[in-house]
Amino acid sequence: MSTTETTTPARDPRERLVAVRGEVAKAVVGQDAAVTGLVIAMLVGGHVLLEGVPGVAKTLLVRSLAQALDVDAKRVQFTPDLMPGDVTGSLVYDARTTEFSFRQGPVFTNLLLADEINRTPPKTQAALLEAMEEHQVSVDGVPRPLPSPFMVIATQNPVEYEGTYPLPEAQLDRFLLKLVLPLPERGQEIEVLTRHASGFSPRDLAGAGLAAVAGAGDLAAAREEVRTVGASPELLAYVVDLVRATRSHPSVSLGVSPRGATALLAAARAWAWLAGRSFVTPDDVKALAVPALRHRVALRAEAQMEGVATEAVISGVLRSVPVPR
Repeated sequence: MSTTETTTPARDPRERLVAVRGEVAKAVVGQDAAVTGLVIAMLVGGHVLLEGVPGVAKTLLVRSLAQALDVDAKRVQFTPDLMPGDVTGSLVYDARTTEFSFRQGPVFTNLLLADEINRTPPKTQAALLEAMEEHQVSVDGVPRPLPSPFMVIATQNPVEYEGTYPLPEAQLDRFLLKLVLPLPERGQEIEVLTRHASGFSPRDLAGAGLAAVAGAGDLAAAREEVRTVGASPELLAYVVDLVRATRSHPSVSLGVSPRGATALLAAARAWAWLAGRSFVTPDDVKALAVPALRHRVALRAEAQMEGVATEAVISGVLRSVPVPR
C-alpha cells in the first residue's frame, strides 16, 4: 500500500446499531420508539410483540429493519387454518428414495414476521414457543437449530377486533417487549402521503435509499458489549421491587414473573449501551418498564370493567417504588 493512501476507520458496533435506527426512518415515519425497541430486542436476543390497528406500517417496519441489518427475513400470515408444520417445517416422503426428508418451514430465518399472530388458534401459536425459548424446533423428536441471530416479531391487532385469539400468558411472557404502534400525528401522516406522492413504494426499499448499515457480525459484537454493561446491587433490588409491586397491586390478578424482571434488566442494559454508558441507571429502567412489563400484567375483571389500563398500573408502580440514589 502506498504511504499516501488513507483508509476510512471502521465504525464501532454502537455507531452501526445507532445508524440502523436512522436508516429504518427512511421508510417508516413516526415510529421511532418502535424502531428503538426492535433494536434493543436484537441486542439482547429477545422477541417483540407489535400491536396496532391495520395500516400503521407494522410489516414495513420489520422489512426495513431486516434491510438495514442485512439479515434474512421471512413472513408468515397467521390465519385460522394455519397448521404448526406450516411454521416449523415437516417431514416429506420422497417416493424416489422411499425415505422421509425434512423440509424447513419459514421459522428457519433471522427475522420471522409472525403477522397477525392472534388470528390463528392456540395450537399454532404454541408452535413458536420452542423456537422462541430454545432457538430450535423439534420435528419427529429431532431438534433442529435455528439460524443466529433469530428473532420473532409478532404483530397483532387489538383484542377488541373480531376473529382474534388472545395469546396465553405463557407465550406472552416469551416476548421481551410489547410495542404499541399508535396512529400517526397529522404532520406525520402528511409526510407519509408526501413520500408516496413522490414515488415511494413499500415494495422497493432499496429504491427509497434504504441500505444495509450493519450486519450479523456487528450485531454479535454489539451483544458482547451489552453484556458488559454493569448494574449495581441497588439497581437490581430496584428492578425486583418494581416487579414485586405489580403482584400486590389491587387491580392486578397476575403480576410480573421473575422472567419479566430479567427481561426488564436486559432491555435497560441495551438502552444504556445505545446511550454510550457502561452502567444502568434507574432512568433506564423507567424508560423500558412499560414496554417490558405491559404484556406480563393481567388485570382483574372488575378493573377491566372500570377501564383500568395496564400502562396506568405500571406508571403507578413506578411512582410508588422508591428510586435508589
